[in-house]
Amino acid sequence: MLDAPDTAPDFTLPCDDGTHVTLSALRPAPVVLFFYPRDDTSGCTREATDFTALADDFAALGVKVFGISKDSLASHEKFAAKHGLTVPLLSDADGTVCEDYGTWREKKMYGKAFWGIERSTFLIDGSGQIARAWRKVKVPDHAAAVLAAARAL
Repeated sequence: MLDAPDTAPDFTLPCDDGTHVTLSALRPAPVVLFFYPRDDTSGCTREATDFTALADDFAALGVKVFGISKDSLASHEKFAAKHGLTVPLLSDADGTVCEDYGTWREKKMYGKAFWGIERSTFLIDGSGQIARAWRKVKVPDHAAAVLAAARAL
């Protein structure tokens, strides 16, 4: 399982703004990747809006923030428009990046097992090393905790 100080796996994914994002091309900027289960669900909406609310604070530190799920770009576009999200959303439709980061996991709900994205966040420093990893994220105050960690880089 990835953790500090592992090297963050590189990737190129399509973004809801029509571009493609390559992680290694963002260096030397620090990067936050928050993996979330599904667009327009209550916890995912709260997490994305919390990161959006702090977007200017992350930008002031030079930190790039991206949300990642397996949802399609069309779904991301609707989600962003509906909730006024400014944080770029990346589509990992085939799940490769989720697997590389260890977020595609077996989950259980109401006694049933299924596979899905485990809510996780990675703070990656300017050299491409994972500075901090959060697993099984609880949404309240999470974005603020990630911002505090980014300030300490």
